[in-house]
Amino acid sequence: MLYAADVRQIPVADILGAEAGRAAGEPDRQASWLYAREIVDGVSDHRTEIDDLISAHAQGWTLARMPAVDRAILRIGVWELRYNDEIPTAVAIDEAVESAKELSTDESSGFVHGVLAAIARAA
Repeated sequence: MLYAADVRQIPVADILGAEAGRAAGEPDRQASWLYAREIVDGVSDHRTEIDDLISAHAQGWTLARMPAVDRAILRIGVWELRYNDEIPTAVAIDEAVESAKELSTDESSGFVHGVLAAIARAA
């Protein structure tokens, strides 16, 4: 949802509305939908702080220069590191790295790991 809103240059709220409608029609997605909504709402609520942390730790990269999928993965990872006490640091970083391996460029997993590890160390 974060990626779609970013790429389409539309408010996240528009994407949330569409996804809520889909989730309502698929009861098996209820648990995953609730957590996805929590993540998206959390990233939206703390977007400035999250983007500031990413910018401060992404040496040589601006947010605008990053692939959109990397921005979305990093935003989720930072939210999990800073605002979700239920997710251990190592798990948040590992999930973000695995997402980058699967969804982005060959170099993205190392980049995502480096940025999130630096943010975790700075906490």
